[in-house]
Amino acid sequence: MNSFLTPFKESIILQTIFAIAFFFYSLMTAAQVDENSELFKTLKSKDSIIFERVFNKCELEKLAPIIAENFEFYHDIAGIQNRVEFINAIKNNICSNPGINQRSLVKESLAVFEMKENNVLYGAIQKGKHTFQQKIDGKMKTVGIADFTHLWILENTKWKLKRVLSYNHKPLTE
Repeated sequence: MNSFLTPFKESIILQTIFAIAFFFYSLMTAAQVDENSELFKTLKSKDSIIFERVFNKCELEKLAPIIAENFEFYHDIAGIQNRVEFINAIKNNICSNPGINQRSLVKESLAVFEMKENNVLYGAIQKGKHTFQQKIDGKMKTVGIADFTHLWILENTKWKLKRVLSYNHKPLTE
């Protein structure tokens, strides 16, 4: 058996090929989930609740059921908010004058990655880009773009948003 491993131990080329193969295998096994998968569709639906229903239409009652009790929101301009502060900020800022601000998911930017422990799904990372529109002179105009990363956790078989990173905010004009 030792004679079988000797060429491998002594060959930098074989070691390099093995390392590259292992690297690509690890990338494939940790890749984002397919957009036709149940997980992708579920989290895309949750994203739609947060932004289309709550942020854009101010249906605030839709937000609390999908946000974890120990929720944390990290924003590169507005700072850190907990669950209560986040809900109040939407209520008191965005929804104090509905229809003025909107958020849109950038098509093809959404990606979802499974989080497992002992091969059991416990959460997922969802990331993408979104644009922000404001009503200016009676028309909605795109004024900004940003990246987001969401950490979703399964709590009692229900998906809860636990952490949000909202970053790389930039002005943008149509």
